Amino acid sequence: MKKIFLIIVALCILGCKKDDGVNCTMEARAGLNITVKDAVTNNYLGIGVTVIATDGNYSETLQYMEGIIPTFAGAWEREGNYILTVSAEEYVTYVSETITVTSDECHVIPQQVEIALQPE
Repeated sequence: MKKIFLIIVALCILGCKKDDGVNCTMEARAGLNITVKDAVTNNYLGIGVTVIATDGNYSETLQYMEGIIPTFAGAWEREGNYILTVSAEEYVTYVSETITVTSDECHVIPQQVEIALQPE
């Protein structure tokens, strides 16, 4: 996973100045930024939650980013039509509708999604 991230960052650096004169930033952006809450308590969930993004034959387990608001990030600089599967022990597994990640001339346009998991 870290190798893929480093490759994406390297490609971004190499291609940051477009032929049309647009100056792009050098950071890689996550196309999917997911927060997960307990549907009853409204508390954020983090450790122990798994978020898998699938786009056709492509599948990725999103990275857990600890913080005040725990987030799961992935689809780094990758456009696609993603279905999320979110699971955690003692919760009903959630499967999303399609989430479309597009891009502009420099980066993907991040999609922010909040999911409420129902306790079993």
